[in-house]
Amino acid sequence: MGAARWCVVTGASTGIGRASVLALDRAGFRVFAGVRQAAAGDALRAEASERLEPVLLDVTDEGQVAAARERVSEAVGDAGLAGLMNNAGIAVNAPMEFIPIADLRRQLEVNVVGQVAVTQAFLPLLRRAKGRIVFTGSTSGFLTLPLAGPYSMSKHSIESMADALRMELRPWGIHVAVLRPGAIATPIWEKALSEGDEFLEQSSADLQELYGGLIGGMREAAVELAAQGSPPEAVARVAVHALTSRRPKTHYLVGKNGRLERVLSLLPARLRDYVLLKALGIK
Repeated sequence: MGAARWCVVTGASTGIGRASVLALDRAGFRVFAGVRQAAAGDALRAEASERLEPVLLDVTDEGQVAAARERVSEAVGDAGLAGLMNNAGIAVNAPMEFIPIADLRRQLEVNVVGQVAVTQAFLPLLRRAKGRIVFTGSTSGFLTLPLAGPYSMSKHSIESMADALRMELRPWGIHVAVLRPGAIATPIWEKALSEGDEFLEQSSADLQELYGGLIGGMREAAVELAAQGSPPEAVARVAVHALTSRRPKTHYLVGKNGRLERVLSLLPARLRDYVLLKALGIK
């Protein structure tokens, strides 16, 4: 990466993004931490070095993406950008039959379209430094659970996005990697469970009759997975490796259940369905 040590991280307010920002700061990067609220940036500054600079960056807001690009460009100059960590993301879960289309659009806008928008904005700066791009994917990018269709759709898209970019950007020496965390103990679980409860309360009688049992079983499984989740620092350590190693990988499995989920994803589809549903206690 040469002397250029500037890095942008989106979704830096909590969880994996926050842990990664602090880990990169400790590794000597000058980090631009993308947050949606100024208070989150202040909290990061309190724990980091003076090198860290928060920037307001909602990946779905074209104006904020453009403003962030201008600020970063002004700071890095000809040195360019050493790294971009596309981490911003949300989790929307519901039966595909009943997912509100507006919620599905929001899921894909944040987790897919927003990633493309940010990557496009910073690629000229990455090209100057032969920088690297890291996406926070998920084991949900290759293994879909019932009710997690919208979220898995977005994470499958990240896999395709990264594959395309890795080949397209090779002539300029820009490496692209995908982190594939399993269950990680972050606020995304609590938020997803809360939104799921609200969705169920407001849902139609048909949805509750058809999918009430499945939703209840999946909720119990989600609570258990969240309790067993690895700390976000585990993902942060891997993010640092992906951005600094002389021989970075293209994909990184992270977390206690990552390898098991990868093995499950390779089973024949009907056998995989049976094993997953049985494990979840669903007939």
